[in-house]
This record gives sequence, structure tokens and C-alpha cells, in this order.
Amino acid sequence: MSNNSILFTPFESEKLTLKNRIVMAPMTRAFSPKNIPNQKVVDYYQRRAQGGVGLIITEGTCINHQAANGYPNVPFIYGEQALAGWKKVVDAVHQAGGKIAPQLWHVGGIRKPGTEPDESVPGYSPSGMAMPNKVTGHAMTQADIDDVVAAFAQAALDAKNIGFDAIELHGAHGYLIDQFFWQGTNIRDDKYGGSMENRSRFAVEVITAVRQAVGKDFPIIFRFSQWKQQDYKARLANSPEELAKFLKPLVDAGVDIFHCSTRRFWEAEFEGSDLNLAGWTQKLTQKPAITVGSVGLDNDFMDGTMTFAEAKPASLDNLITRMEHGEFDLVAVGRALIANPDWANKVKEGKISELKPYLKDNLMQLV
Repeated sequence: MSNNSILFTPFESEKLTLKNRIVMAPMTRAFSPKNIPNQKVVDYYQRRAQGGVGLIITEGTCINHQAANGYPNVPFIYGEQALAGWKKVVDAVHQAGGKIAPQLWHVGGIRKPGTEPDESVPGYSPSGMAMPNKVTGHAMTQADIDDVVAAFAQAALDAKNIGFDAIELHGAHGYLIDQFFWQGTNIRDDKYGGSMENRSRFAVEVITAVRQAVGKDFPIIFRFSQWKQQDYKARLANSPEELAKFLKPLVDAGVDIFHCSTRRFWEAEFEGSDLNLAGWTQKLTQKPAITVGSVGLDNDFMDGTMTFAEAKPASLDNLITRMEHGEFDLVAVGRALIANPDWANKVKEGKISELKPYLKDNLMQLV
């Protein structure tokens, strides 16, 4: 087996089969005018499939709720035109031999007034907060929660119906689902607040509704993180025992694969073990886990201002060793794939020296 060949072994789980272990990480690009994926978006994703990626997870796609969106020109995953745009993306990726899942997204309290589609709508969150101790938006009622759960389920069903191979629920980085998880933004005193079990209830309801909508055989990926964009040092679980308690209800509700977001994949999650977050998640749940975090690059994911930091290509030796030890099943690549649509093929062919660095100018166009 060559040094990189483990990345190119097929992946087979109960509900999802991929030609290799390389995943395109979801990255907001905001090149969808009027929130509709256009031909540039189609070509962008198709190029990564042609470049050898096994599974593409799209940028965040906003579900059909008035407060779901927080940024201009991000794609929606509702409405006839947006779904037709995504159908073109799906068909193009399949034509190129790849598979694709949309990331279903609600930004929660991070939404600011003045954002599409209705500029008057404030951010919705568990306690009206986007960050601890600062109320800036609307604290969700039970009716609001029910509406958002239904919107996630409908988005998942629509995604399945237009040919996506799986869906990913965005439960990370301080967005809505994560705002329920995080004690810093969830100070509710009802069944959705307080204990970890209660703070996970919203996510469990979303997953359960999605599972009911898409059926038992359609793959559900769930992305979560310890860190938040509001606080890089935040943690949901401080020990393997707490992580197990956090993950079990999500598994029971219907999650098939966990996407474990870290800023540096090589960092150990807990003292006393070299396992990273994906490694612990796989160990505790016996579910496939995706690792992510500055893969193939020499600089951290963020520069402290929620802007992707520039980085040069770096060795994959640590990643390969961890995969050979069975620590995780799949590897999500982010910025390196923005700079190199053919990253996977270059790595497979041993042409790592030909890989380009990631530069912030890469964000200025969709190539």
C-alpha cells in the first residue's frame, strides 16, 4: 500500500458507499444571486467531483424559515428555482462520478436585520442571544421551534427527491442547533434548557423529523463542534464520558455519520489519549466519523476574524498514520480544495509538490 493509498480505498457503510475517503468540507461561498445556485455554482462543484472527491458536502443551504439566512447571496434549499438549481448541481456531480449532500442550515441568532429574504426579521435563537450575555434577537417560542423542525424535515425530503445522496445537518460553529447545545446561548428554563439532555432536545427533534421524512435508508450526517465562532475555547463535553452522553441521543434519533469539526485535526481532544474529536466519536458511537481541520495545510483554519487564513500545502503523514490506525473513516478537505479543485487526484498521483497554496484572493471568484 502506497503512503496515500488508504485515502483512496472505497468507503462502505450501511447506507452510503463512496469511491474513496475524501470529502469536500462545506464552505460558504456566497455566489448565488437571489439565493439560487447558478451555472457557476454547478461548475464549481462539478470540478471538485472531476478532481476526485468522493463525497461533496455543499456550502450551507438555508432551510425555509424566515430567519434561517444570515448572509447575502447564499443558496436556499427551498423554492422552485433554488431546487431546480440544485438539481443541476446534483446531476453534474453524478455525471463526474461523485456523490453529494447538501448541508442544511439555520444561522439562528447570528442573523442580523437587513438580511434576505425579509430584512425586518431578527435573529431567532433559544434565548435571543447570538453570544453569551447579550440579547440581540428573538427568543424562540414552542411554535417557532416546531416551524423550524418542520422546515429541516421538508428540506431533507426535497433534497432526497432531487437526487442528493445524503444530507448533512449543521449542528456546529455556534449556529442555531449549536446555540441550543451551548450553555452560553441557551439559558432557557423549559424542556429545551438546563441539562445536556434538555439542550440536545431540539437537535433530537430535528433529526427525528428528518428521519421520518426521508425514510430509514437515506443517510443523515450530523456536523458538530466543540468550538464556536463566538468562542474558540467553548466546549460541550470536557471528557469522553460527557461526549458519550452528548452523542447517544443523536445516534438514537437517527444519525448515521458524524462530521466532527475541529480547527486542527491533529490535536488530541482529551487528556490521556491521542484521539481527536472524530476518533473519540467513532470509538464511542461505533458510527463512521469524518475528521476535518486544516487538512493538507500549514496554517490554522481561521485567523481570528472568521476569515479563512492563508496557508501553504503541508505533509499528510500525520493524517495517513491516523487513518491507518483506524481513528476515523473519512477526511474532509476545505481550503485546499478551494485552491486546488483537483486536490484528490493530485494526491493520488503523488503530485503533492504541484499543489497551490490557499490565498484569500481565492475567495473572490468561484473557480
